[in-house]
Amino acid sequence: MASQFRSSRSRSFAPKIGRKPGRALPSRTLAPSPLPGAVVDAVLRFHDEVQDQGGGRSLLRLSDERLHDAEVEAALGDLAPRAARVSILWNEREGEIIRVLEDAANRLAA
Repeated sequence: MASQFRSSRSRSFAPKIGRKPGRALPSRTLAPSPLPGAVVDAVLRFHDEVQDQGGGRSLLRLSDERLHDAEVEAALGDLAPRAARVSILWNEREGEIIRVLEDAANRLAA
């Protein structure tokens, strides 16, 4: 019996050629690209600025001088400007990342 059921509507999965008047297109927001793992790795390995945040937490960053070291430039390549805007909140007791922070204003412009 179920094989004899037919829908009264015809369904077509072909794209519509025209749009109905008065219907606006959905707005698209500019989504930032995700932070590459190489940047996080470089900040963890080469950081030279440590700011104590209290509670066994520290903020790790790369200074401008450290970004221009040959070792850091070789590890980061074209990602060095983006690494300059990254900070890592680090848990000293557990030895793990709590959060990776990136300057949002500059991230959208990149």
